[in-house]
Amino acid sequence: MSSSNFEVVTASQSIVAEVTTWPGVMAGRGERGELWFRLGRREIGHLHGDSSAHFGFPRHVWIDLHKQGRIERHPFFPDSVGPAARRIQSDGDVREVIALLRLNYERLTALRRPE
Repeated sequence: MSSSNFEVVTASQSIVAEVTTWPGVMAGRGERGELWFRLGRREIGHLHGDSSAHFGFPRHVWIDLHKQGRIERHPFFPDSVGPAARRIQSDGDVREVIALLRLNYERLTALRRPE
């Protein structure tokens, strides 16, 4: 019986591989072990291992994303509109986390552009 030579790529590895290709995005570890993604000094979101992602969105964006079922309430700020969470349980969740990070990235990139 031959052994296969393949490496299992985790959810966080897939997300990091994509998000860190975006111009200006840096990744690093926070004080609580989270893996953050920043554009300049602004965080676009962070991961807690391979199981969840957290974001911050403006009120109107948060409301739309929550209505669409794309985000959940943040576990530490359950009564707040803005902080958001997304569980990572499937490849579809990985793609959605990337899309949500991209949404914040594009929003912050637009804010940085001179008019």
